[in-house]
Amino acid sequence: MKVTLSVIKADVGSLVGHHVVHPDQIRVASEKLKEAKDSGLLIDYYVTNAGDDLQLIMTHSKGVDSEEVHKLAWDTFSEVTEKVSKKLKLYAAGQDLLGTAFSGNVKGMGPGVAEGEFEERISEPIIIFMADKTEPGAWNLPLYKIFADPFNTAGLVIDESLHEGFIFRVMDVYEDKVVDLKAPEEIYDILALIGTPARYIIHSILRHKDNLLAAVASTARLSLIAGRYVGKDDPVMFVRAQHGLPAVGEILEPFAFPHLVAGWMRGSHHGPLMPVSMKNAKCTRFDGPPRVAALGFQLNEGKLIGPEDMFDDPAFDRARDMTNRVADYLRLHGPFMPARLGPEEMEYTTLAAVLKKLEARFRPAGKAR
Repeated sequence: MKVTLSVIKADVGSLVGHHVVHPDQIRVASEKLKEAKDSGLLIDYYVTNAGDDLQLIMTHSKGVDSEEVHKLAWDTFSEVTEKVSKKLKLYAAGQDLLGTAFSGNVKGMGPGVAEGEFEERISEPIIIFMADKTEPGAWNLPLYKIFADPFNTAGLVIDESLHEGFIFRVMDVYEDKVVDLKAPEEIYDILALIGTPARYIIHSILRHKDNLLAAVASTARLSLIAGRYVGKDDPVMFVRAQHGLPAVGEILEPFAFPHLVAGWMRGSHHGPLMPVSMKNAKCTRFDGPPRVAALGFQLNEGKLIGPEDMFDDPAFDRARDMTNRVADYLRLHGPFMPARLGPEEMEYTTLAAVLKKLEARFRPAGKAR
């Protein structure tokens, strides 16, 4: 059967700073989605969180960009904001809801969206990744390793069904354009773009031989939408596994290396991306370090069987230890680059207000004597 998987997230308020959602937020969201399932709009749903981001995982048959489904997500986030976040005076209530009213689609209105329609296979394992305190470009390196690096994904070499490679759909978020590039033939071109993760972001992955959808990531940059810093984007993505696609272990393997991503405190620093179990998907140290959690599901006629907490495994303890060591090193830099982001990224943070305040006090260097 053809099914649409919609993973839509938003920060609509947090308990104790930018830390974690309140249980009542999950309860109210779950009640809202249950009504939608009972009415037939949704096939199934699962509500969870990664740090301070409320995550709506939904299956349905309405297709990508369905106004009904996106309105459900918007109404759910709005209701949680009004009934829980504001009532309990949670921090940054409704932070990601940048619009005042729903306009047909939540894209461009604040929430992050990873959404795809596909024919459900005879067995359909799917991994849903949820990050906190970072930006969508954080998925670039893992997705490259999963779908283009044979040192990570042995199937690219030894599995005939993967041997023809994958198409990387890369988005320029500044120009709102996409380009399709094929691995392995155009690996150097792919790397030339996605090595700049603040601008060029992997939107989706397709299997080359038949355009089968393999992965979809959220690409929204909140600062570019709002024109100012309103919190980090905290992206989501899903990756389909097995049966002519990378195995579950190959999909998880890149996260054994906690690569550096932009985000962390005030969205203004670089930090290592720590793979964590759901119980540890909450950021405290310097509002971080940035976290990634992963839930595994089996789809069965659109129903979500699971989830399994994929990083709840001591095999990732070394990655977590490395994260803490790298975090120690970076924090010793204080406000200095490269721990702090470069000037092109800082213009969307609160630094812009500091520079504006000092603007009139700058004078030609020749008058400094």
